Amino acid sequence: MKRYLLLLLFIGYNFFSLKAQTIQPFVNGDRVVFTGNSITDGGHYHSYIWLYYLTHFPNRRITVFNAGIGGDVSKQILERMDTDVFAHHPTVVTLTFGMNDTGYQNLKGDKADSVYNAKVMESLKSFDLIQVKLKEHPAVKKILIGSSPYDETSKIKTTPLLKKNEALLRIDVAQQKAAVQNHWAFVDFNRPMTAINEREQRKDSLFTMEGSDRIHPTNDGQMVMAYLFLKAQGLADKKVADVVINAKDKKEEEAENCHISQTVFTKTGLKFDYLANSLPYPLDTIPSGFGQPAKTQAEALKLIPFTHDFNQEILQVKGLKNNNYTLKIDNKTIGTYTADDYAKGINLALITTTPQYQQALAIMHINEERWEIERRLREYYWIHYSILQPKGLLFNDGDATVDSLQKYAKKDFFVAVTIPTYRKARFKSVRDAWQKEIALLTDELYTINKPVTHRMEISQAN
Repeated sequence: MKRYLLLLLFIGYNFFSLKAQTIQPFVNGDRVVFTGNSITDGGHYHSYIWLYYLTHFPNRRITVFNAGIGGDVSKQILERMDTDVFAHHPTVVTLTFGMNDTGYQNLKGDKADSVYNAKVMESLKSFDLIQVKLKEHPAVKKILIGSSPYDETSKIKTTPLLKKNEALLRIDVAQQKAAVQNHWAFVDFNRPMTAINEREQRKDSLFTMEGSDRIHPTNDGQMVMAYLFLKAQGLADKKVADVVINAKDKKEEEAENCHISQTVFTKTGLKFDYLANSLPYPLDTIPSGFGQPAKTQAEALKLIPFTHDFNQEILQVKGLKNNNYTLKIDNKTIGTYTADDYAKGINLALITTTPQYQQALAIMHINEERWEIERRLREYYWIHYSILQPKGLLFNDGDATVDSLQKYAKKDFFVAVTIPTYRKARFKSVRDAWQKEIALLTDELYTINKPVTHRMEISQAN
């Protein structure tokens, strides 16, 4: 039975992936709503994707919205499509689900197959209705996302739920099929992330990108998800900039995605003005997010070739005499490198002290602040959609509701930790203020993300 199911999954994936893996890049003015469960709700992948657009396409303004609700299955996503997804007036909607749909039962053999079959079928019934809802908005681009995996293979302490990821893959195949039939886009997180987990576990059996619960990707995993999404959009190999100067022949040989001017060659080096069209991509090195211990966004660089594919700001100077040369940008010393280093090319995107990287860091921190405020709003909506809506109290924020939630919190840990935010957010004026903060931060992001001209100086070191 298991071999038969795996064969179907393999055939389904290879057939549909050939036809439904291309995602159109976002365009100026896009309003992108990422719809999903807690992996979207509390996750960073959509924020990391937006950070790439902010730095690489500074004049292509888009807006990204988090429409994840922790614990959601497809039926619950269906119920909030109008009020929580299309309420943002999107031009693009993404959809991922399945982790909660497949359940958290620990069963074996035929019993596990039977339970998972029933849960997958129930999930796909609501998915069929979601497709109907999506078709009511023909002008909106749709991107279906195969869920990040459930990690069954790590040797961490948490007991794995066997066959759960296999059930997730069945939902994945159904999404691929729907994407092909409806001419929608599709990207798979599950299989590539599973392959990375298994590769790393051959070196470290405790490795996982899915955290201590085997479910929620830690920040390195969220960055891998952003990488897979951007890769599917065909954005790999678009350099931040590529400068090639021949010091011996005193000429500029290449200036990709940038402009070079006011070049002066001297006996001991050269100077020039440099204006790139993009900024380097900054990576957060502070642990945060899902998982104990939490991981950093930057740790994903050990897992994926993000630098090679997306973060190349190359300064190449040929023909320098065999010596050491100091690089200054805006009269600030960046480092000293050999003539051979310059001839091979120096990736400035990896040097965190450059003015352009420091500019990008400010963008990253403001984007994180925006994410934090949006998370407060998502906690408010989680209370409503997960707790109050089943009780017929959707968007009822009266005192009686607060009292009821406080009583409910005594037996529900998640409600207990969310109530402090809810008590503030239940006031419309507070939510409006938070929305204004997000709008202000977004405007600031698109003000400070414009590259500026820098004076580059390469001179022979003393």
